Amino acid sequence: MTRTAVLAAGLLAAAALCALCLGTLTVPPSRLLGVLPGGTADGLEAVVVREVRLPRLLLALIAGACLGAAGLIMQEALRNPLAVPEMLGVSSGAALGVAAPLVLTLTLPAWSYPLLALLGAGLGGVVTLVAAGFGRSPSAVLLTGAAVAAALQAALLVLMVMADQLDLQVIFRYLLGSLSGRTWDAWNGVWPWLLVTVPLLVLCAPILSVLRLGDEDASALGLRARHARLGALAVSVLLIAPVVAVCGPIAWVGFLAPHLARRLRPDADVARLLPWAVVWGAVITVWADQAARLVLMPVETPVGAWTALVGVPAGVALLRGIRTEQRTGA
Repeated sequence: MTRTAVLAAGLLAAAALCALCLGTLTVPPSRLLGVLPGGTADGLEAVVVREVRLPRLLLALIAGACLGAAGLIMQEALRNPLAVPEMLGVSSGAALGVAAPLVLTLTLPAWSYPLLALLGAGLGGVVTLVAAGFGRSPSAVLLTGAAVAAALQAALLVLMVMADQLDLQVIFRYLLGSLSGRTWDAWNGVWPWLLVTVPLLVLCAPILSVLRLGDEDASALGLRARHARLGALAVSVLLIAPVVAVCGPIAWVGFLAPHLARRLRPDADVARLLPWAVVWGAVITVWADQAARLVLMPVETPVGAWTALVGVPAGVALLRGIRTEQRTGA
C-alpha cells in the first residue's frame, strides 16, 4: 500500500470516528460498535448514531466523491484546470431548479427535486458549452461560464426577494451547502442515481484519456470530440445534480479534489486519477462537515463555507502557479 493510500485511509478513518463519536452528545469509542446498526445497545446514544450521525456521514462521503469525480471530468474534458461546477453554471443551475419550487410554494414529491436539479444543471452546462464553442478556448469557457453562473444567480436572487422570512432562511442555508439535519431520507434521494452514474463514470475514463490528446488527435483516433465532450458533461451533471438537490451547492470540492489527486499522483493518467479524485473529494467533504459541526458547537455552520474557505486561497495559488509555468514555457 502506498503512502498516499495510507494517508487517505487514515484521514477517512479519523473523520468517521469524529463524525460518529463527537458532538453535543459524546459517544465513547469503546461503545461505538454497540450503538451502530446491528449492535445490541439501545437508548439515546444508539438513536443519535444510527438515525442522525451515520446517514450524515455516508451522505458526506458520497457527496464529496461525486463532486470530486465531476470536477475531474470537467477539467479533463475541457482541458482546463480551472473548469469546476461553480464556474460553468452547473451548480447555479441545479440550485435554481431546486430553490424555485420552495419560493413559489409548490408542493412536489421528494423524488422530483433531483430531477429539477438535473434539468437546471444541464441547462447551465449546455448553455455555457454552446456559447463557448464547446470548449475550444479554455478562457472562453471560463468567461462564458462565469456569465451564465451570474445570470442564474441573479434569477435566484429575484426569487429570494419574493420569499417570506422563513423560506428565505431555509433557502439561504441551502445555497451555502449544508448537511445539517440530513437523515436516511436524504440518503435515499442520492443512492439510486449512483446505480446509473457509476457505470457511465467507468466508461467515461478512457474517453477522457483520448480527449486529453486534443480534438485533432482525438478525431484521428475516431472519437468525435464535441459529442464526447457533451457526454462527459452529461455524466458530470448526473453526479452533481442529486448532491445539489439534497445538500445544496457545496463549493470548491470539485476544484480541490482533482488538483490534490494530481499533486499526489503527478504521473497518473485519467483512469488512475479518477479513483483518487473520488477519494479526496470524500476526505475534503467529511472533514469540512466536522468543522461545520464542531468548531462553533452547538451552532452548526454550512459545510460549503468551510470548503470555500480552503478552496479560494488554493485557487489563487493555482492561478499563480499556472502563470509561472506559462512564463517559464514562454
